[in-house]
Amino acid sequence: MPQGGFRASIVERLSRLTIERRQRRDLPQFLREKEALPLSPCKVPLWGRGSLRCARTTPGHRTLPPLSPPLAGSAGVMRGMTRCADWKGVTAMTQNTSKQDPHSRITDRILAELEQGTRPWLRPWSGGETATSGQARPLRATGQPYRGINVLLLWIEAQASGFVSPSWMTYKQAQALGAHVRKGEHGATVVFYGDSTKTVHDDASGEDREQGFRFLKTYTVFNVAQIDGLPERFHIMSKPAPEVERIEAAEAFFASIPATVNHGGDRAYYMPSADCIQLPPFAAFHDAHGYYTTRGHETVHWTRHESRLDRSFGREKWGDAGYAREELCAELGAAFLAADLGLCIEPRPDHASYIASWIKVLQNDTRAIVQAAAHAERAVAYLHQLANPEAIREAA
Repeated sequence: MPQGGFRASIVERLSRLTIERRQRRDLPQFLREKEALPLSPCKVPLWGRGSLRCARTTPGHRTLPPLSPPLAGSAGVMRGMTRCADWKGVTAMTQNTSKQDPHSRITDRILAELEQGTRPWLRPWSGGETATSGQARPLRATGQPYRGINVLLLWIEAQASGFVSPSWMTYKQAQALGAHVRKGEHGATVVFYGDSTKTVHDDASGEDREQGFRFLKTYTVFNVAQIDGLPERFHIMSKPAPEVERIEAAEAFFASIPATVNHGGDRAYYMPSADCIQLPPFAAFHDAHGYYTTRGHETVHWTRHESRLDRSFGREKWGDAGYAREELCAELGAAFLAADLGLCIEPRPDHASYIASWIKVLQNDTRAIVQAAAHAERAVAYLHQLANPEAIREAA
């Protein structure tokens, strides 16, 4: 084929691909790929039945295997294509994906759940054996409960994998106990915050000084169901307290919180201006669990007052981003508190509208879910301290 005719054919195919890209809402990616593939004799892409291959046949050149569907989607590559080792766009994409920071990975995981219409922090009580395990919070190898965002991450993992036991540990912790993780098992990612310092130069004084900062790192843990050879104590499942005892404990807990609570009407809310909680009458709820988990949600809101934890999230009006963040904090706090009190929590009637607002917040800020979980944990710890100050002092 004459060179001009060949180029015309290529341009025609590129134009057709442009339309496909527009339909897929991925035109910017296509333009980057087009720039990375100049029409030179050694790098002319040849299309045929939806595949992409490199025209170069020099020794040592290799064509990479087809992209898997998830990777193909994220790279903006048509299904069925193969990727060339010289395709810089794909290489850059792979490098960027592998360097995704922990906040982004966590946010993507939570967003995937929310976009399916699921509140992942409600799953431990959705039924099945997990609901009767007697310990809703995930536990470390030491028996200490996880806190904050790690609770949420391990709840999701346990539900997805069908794990009943709440206990998790690292590979090395299992080895130290004379046990081993079974071959082929995949662990769950959890995070921890650390503190460190760095030397910075002060332009005003002309001197160097130490500046503190916090960092977030990830590590991998395995459920005891994935580990062989553990001591028997890790396989003993504690039974939940009788229903009556749990309800009595919840009543005693909230009675010890010095919040003003009024009953009446058909709405539940916290009013910052009057610093009081409004709840429907106890009889209006389907059961005691519904009443106390709703009260827990509003009591977490109560902790935001400037005389307590002074939490605002920059909220200026009803329905803005700050409002959505505070609701997310209260949702997580209510779930953590329900886990501590052995209560079953159910979705609220405003389920869909709140999920939409949370999705928007998380899409705009990858740190939002981690921060919300941290604030929720702080609020729950504050309430536990009010309810049982003696126990807090003994633990300290």
